[in-house]
Amino acid sequence: MRQKNEQRKKTKKTQRQREQQQQRQQRNQQPHPPAPPQEPGTPPPYATKPYAPDAPAPVPHITDPYAPDPRHPPPRPAARLAGLTDRAGGIADRIAPRSSPERLLDLALGTALLIAAAPVLAAGALVLAVRRGPDGVWDRSPRTGLGGRVFTLRSLRTRRLRLDLLSRLPHVVRGDLSLVGPAPLTPGDPRAACPGARRWRQELRPGLTGLAQVRSGSAMPWDDPALLDQHYAEHHGVVLYLAVLAEAVRNPLRAALRKARPGGGTDPVQPRHT
Repeated sequence: MRQKNEQRKKTKKTQRQREQQQQRQQRNQQPHPPAPPQEPGTPPPYATKPYAPDAPAPVPHITDPYAPDPRHPPPRPAARLAGLTDRAGGIADRIAPRSSPERLLDLALGTALLIAAAPVLAAGALVLAVRRGPDGVWDRSPRTGLGGRVFTLRSLRTRRLRLDLLSRLPHVVRGDLSLVGPAPLTPGDPRAACPGARRWRQELRPGLTGLAQVRSGSAMPWDDPALLDQHYAEHHGVVLYLAVLAEAVRNPLRAALRKARPGGGTDPVQPRHT
């Protein structure tokens, strides 16, 4: 009896295995559904990609860390304030570029001299206006200044009390002239045609007075005005600036004192030592 039962179990197991095998064969024989169409150049969905780290984001090249961001423009009040600041900086650069010691002396001394000479200049201009000369009160002529810039030089049409020079003090305060420097030349002057002279004349402001003016009365053969201007341009500094300015003030005072002495200034001329 036991043998029959075991034989039945083996038979059922064999039949079950056969049925499972037939089902697998039928499943494999069925056609697969078509794959969806892929765009050209795209890998299939089952393709695997090797691992690659993400590329870092490009860092923008910043030339000025304080430059405004174009993506976030400043508000209108800030933009107006920035425009006013730029204009003030331009005016300051014109008046005192790089804040050189000579330019600071020009501003301080030129302003003080202009305030002191203002009453005399006003009186001289009034006298010239009353006379009503055919040429007017002011003499206007073009001059070449710093960097080759041409400006109009204004001076009173009189040389009494050196009012013509004192009337040029506004140009010193404005930055067209310096108290000490080479002579201001007209555009196209042959003295500025040489390549070397053109370079140092454009790098230096012309002066109200200069080394050539204070040495004009000397009879030395090397005291040529062009050479003296070039010498000042090559060796200019605070010391030479003050020395020339002191000489320019001392020479008129010495001449006035000599004329005031009895005899009308007939003292013998003393030789100059070099």
